[in-house]
Amino acid sequence: MKKIFIYIFISFIYSINFNEDIAPIIYNNCTECHRPNEIGAFLPFEGYNDVYNNRYLIAYAISYEDRHGQPLMPPWPPDREYSTLLDERYLTDQEIQLVLDWIEQDAPEGDGIEYPIPEFPDGSAIGNPDIILEMEEPYFIAGDYEDKYRCYVLPINNDQDISMSAIEFRPGNKEAVHHAIITYVPAGTANYLDNQDPEYGYECYGGFNLPYETDLIGGYAPGVTSVEYPENIGRTLPANSDIIVQLHYAPLLNDAEDISSINIFLKDTPIEREISQYIWSDWQFALAPDQETTITNQLYIQNDQSLVNILPHSHLIGKSWEIFATTSENEIIPIIQIKNWDFDWQSFYYPEYLLKIPGGSTITATCVYDNTSNNPNNPNSPPSWVYPGDGTNDEMFFIPIEYLDYQIGDENIYLGKIDECLLYGDINSDNGLNVLDVVLLVNSILNNQELSCSDLNLDEVINILDIVLLIEIILG
Repeated sequence: MKKIFIYIFISFIYSINFNEDIAPIIYNNCTECHRPNEIGAFLPFEGYNDVYNNRYLIAYAISYEDRHGQPLMPPWPPDREYSTLLDERYLTDQEIQLVLDWIEQDAPEGDGIEYPIPEFPDGSAIGNPDIILEMEEPYFIAGDYEDKYRCYVLPINNDQDISMSAIEFRPGNKEAVHHAIITYVPAGTANYLDNQDPEYGYECYGGFNLPYETDLIGGYAPGVTSVEYPENIGRTLPANSDIIVQLHYAPLLNDAEDISSINIFLKDTPIEREISQYIWSDWQFALAPDQETTITNQLYIQNDQSLVNILPHSHLIGKSWEIFATTSENEIIPIIQIKNWDFDWQSFYYPEYLLKIPGGSTITATCVYDNTSNNPNNPNSPPSWVYPGDGTNDEMFFIPIEYLDYQIGDENIYLGKIDECLLYGDINSDNGLNVLDVVLLVNSILNNQELSCSDLNLDEVINILDIVLLIEIILG
């Protein structure tokens, strides 16, 4: 009965069309990558014709659920039902259904003014950086449709420690750069790797080809925004350090060049709580050919800690990850699960709030490796023995974890941008949700007005989906 009421109510005020209903969904969730000079430039979504001509491909990508219920797009490998993470990329069930219904209704363009494409930032997505490190020269990328992995040493030339609030990678060629990971080393200690390669930078894969483990302090993947540490929290870059950045260049059909850069943001006030990183790794395994192998490791947490972020990392044989904590009272704290590991879509994952891991807990991490011919990413044909290492044909069980010593109240420290709206849908600010809010929301949409707290699904646009969600909340 509730769904019938919603359908009748909406049909009186709306019919589905691209300009008003579908464009906001596509532009706010897809176009950031699917436009010229970006990683998805091969399939741009910048107007009605682009979307209409690829509507069935879009329908497949957003509703294909054979991947353990995870659609292909937008790319978000972690299982959202397992744990809640910061800045999750996904379409709501209502958004997916709206696109499918629009296609079913012959995908009309509509007579109204088309929803505008957002102004995507060309520079920093955070603000004005204090330090900018740029590649010293362009790197030539051959258009041979092959993946390429390249490391670059970028001197900071800092004679003092740097109190860092954020680090942001800026791809120079967004169509070519697929992802990046960043570390730091004592100045000059990685120059020998650069000198061994006749081209600028040096070839690398998985890691940085260093003889020791180093902290990872940042990274990049399309659509991912760098996170600024909260006010009194930060990381220190030691004096006399170099940055090393590893870039994955996606396959290109045409020759190209890249000059990428890194922005470093400094703390306005001294760091009171220094972030630490633990590199949790296993270098003592072997993966037999023609079978799946499950590797599980456990990490004992002696004192209360607050988890800041985590990055499960494996290579092309990796199939899935699950990481959780078990307290001394046998309470399970889910951290992250990736049912379909994809080397091309890896990132640092942050809980929405600092996640307390009580002292006495044990963190369990399990990675499944598929070293069979059924794995389309298997670099070996036929499958052969695979051992730990940085190379393309090697594998890794590697989990950098950023954390803080726990303090009372850490559970309330939000790691994303603060939203000032206390109750979404409360259009008339009476501290409740009722039919008056629905009427005001409908009127604001019909009259092209923007009212505070009306973006219920947080997609940065006010439309029919917000009305549906508000009615569902009111009806319970």
